[in-house]
Amino acid sequence: MELILKQDVQNLGFKDDVVTVKPGYGRNFLIPQGFATLATPSAKKVLAENLKQRAFKEQKLVSDAKATAEAIKAIEIKITAKAGGEKLFGSVTNADLAEILAANGQAIDKKFITSGIVKRTGKYTASVRLHREVIVELPYEIVAEQPVAAAN
Repeated sequence: MELILKQDVQNLGFKDDVVTVKPGYGRNFLIPQGFATLATPSAKKVLAENLKQRAFKEQKLVSDAKATAEAIKAIEIKITAKAGGEKLFGSVTNADLAEILAANGQAIDKKFITSGIVKRTGKYTASVRLHREVIVELPYEIVAEQPVAAAN
């Protein structure tokens, strides 16, 4: 079953992609949820025309995303967290990375950051998807919080 995606669907494709899926997945999930429409010949023609008109705007979006990527690469992230040895009390997630990026002037939604849940100190990398063509590797380090010495 061929469908045209109306929005990005993780592990399937991006908006305006023509994808082939099993009929049950398309009929019972993608179409009722509003994620896709049937790829009829007329719908494909309309899509092709829309993509031609959008090509110039797309170039500007890609160049903006590349500029943002360069700004993100310049940020050095060091997260301090409470830890017992190397194991953290809690975890560091995509939301924590999104907050740190926002504090550094780069507002990026946490759903575009892929790092997983980190529960140990050390150096890690997360991938940030700014555009379907622009994905940035973001290195970050998690260090244990130093205990504050009591002043006598």
